Amino acid sequence: MQLINNFINGIIAHSESGRVNPVFNPATGKQTAEVVLSTAEETRQAISAAADSFTEWSKVTPLNRARVLFKFKELVEKNRNELAEIITAEHGKVYSDAQGEITRGLEVIEFACGIPHLLKGEHSLNVGSNVDSYSMMQPLGVVAGITPFNFPAMVPMWMFPIALACGNTFVLKPSEKDPTCPIRLAELLQEAGLPDGVFNVVNGDKESVDVLLTDSQVEAISFVGSTPIAEYIYQTGCAHGKRVQALGGAKNHMIVMPDADLDQTVNALIGAAYGSAGERCMAISVAVVVGDQVAEKLTEKLAVQVEHLKVGPGFGQTPENNMGPLVSSEHRDKVVSYIDAGVADGAKLIVDGRGFAAKGNENGFYVGGTLFDHVKPDMKIYQEEIFGPVLCVVRVPDLQSAVELVNAHEYGNGTAIFTRDGNAARQYAQHIQVGMVGVNVPIPVPMAFHCFGGWKRSLFGPLHMHGPDGVRFYTRMKMVTARWPDSSTVQGAEFSMPTMK
Repeated sequence: MQLINNFINGIIAHSESGRVNPVFNPATGKQTAEVVLSTAEETRQAISAAADSFTEWSKVTPLNRARVLFKFKELVEKNRNELAEIITAEHGKVYSDAQGEITRGLEVIEFACGIPHLLKGEHSLNVGSNVDSYSMMQPLGVVAGITPFNFPAMVPMWMFPIALACGNTFVLKPSEKDPTCPIRLAELLQEAGLPDGVFNVVNGDKESVDVLLTDSQVEAISFVGSTPIAEYIYQTGCAHGKRVQALGGAKNHMIVMPDADLDQTVNALIGAAYGSAGERCMAISVAVVVGDQVAEKLTEKLAVQVEHLKVGPGFGQTPENNMGPLVSSEHRDKVVSYIDAGVADGAKLIVDGRGFAAKGNENGFYVGGTLFDHVKPDMKIYQEEIFGPVLCVVRVPDLQSAVELVNAHEYGNGTAIFTRDGNAARQYAQHIQVGMVGVNVPIPVPMAFHCFGGWKRSLFGPLHMHGPDGVRFYTRMKMVTARWPDSSTVQGAEFSMPTMK
């Protein structure tokens, strides 16, 4: 059985913990590997390697750091098919979706290659007589990323390219469910010329996470995952003096107005709700339909498409399946329990995905596309993030009711409105309490040169991910105020509050 170890100080580092976690191919249900669960001491070894390499890496000029990332970008592009196959084999998403994940990661690498421009700081000449002020953007030191199973390539690449371009060193703790891709990225970084110790991967569970959160050498933590864990990461990291950005869960609503093109809306909903089997923090999981008449037509059209979703392995099928399995048997059972709860709470189950088995892969971790109508705000399937292929339809009488519904939810990650009415779209975008808004765009993930992040309990910490906020997060500003006085001029001591003259 293949054993996936750590990558520390430029080499594959074998763990002595004696603890492992099984790695599965979700499409077949078969175990394919084991990943080590590192000890606290092994996690500290990764941190120490990053700390030891920081001084020299931070001295590398921003331009030469960018050149390493340019080479890394080239290598990711060259090996993207291999990376996509790894993602599909361990996460389960279909191959084209895995390719899209890599593309989104590449966009952040491209942004990071241009970071020297954003590290210039600001300069003011003569803020006082012969006094100049200027700012310097300097790296933090050792920073860490804790990443989820649903994007084993993209989410790490939303973190470490920016951190490295800013002059930091990095320790990555990926998900133990699909750990192979992060190790491969570490190898590609090394091939690109990144010095040993600058980027390290430590596999593990809460034992490793708690070391990253408490070790005094770690200056900052980036996290993406569920809200309860995000809150724990934020509180614990902050309590130990660290800078933290922790992205949590979501319950993303799409508002469907009476004037929306229903065929376009249905196609958008199908892709946004069931793509990647709903295992996306930006998945649309609630359709808020304005008016019963529109809701009847929409659910009728949705049901036909949901019933005909092609569900099966993510790789090797022609034509490609629409949706693959869930990542694990435990997560499959959790999603099924939500469907059970929706039925028990009185929601109308239009399409039932329970009990689905892919032909020839009956032991895979599958749930078929599921559609509920007449979902109420007090139901568990509305209140909680399901993270599976389940779409809930909620009916409201008007746009104001839709806005109030969305704003009342604890999550505020992403939302969309489908309409032909520009004023309705403008009012919705202005008044909705959500961090990312789409107008006739179902999954409004910003480009890499903008910032990604939600509001309310979808984000803990003031700075969003990538874009300008990413640079701010991975640097600290230093202000210098300088005077070079004429040596012939002698001034006495001043005891009043200094002001510029």
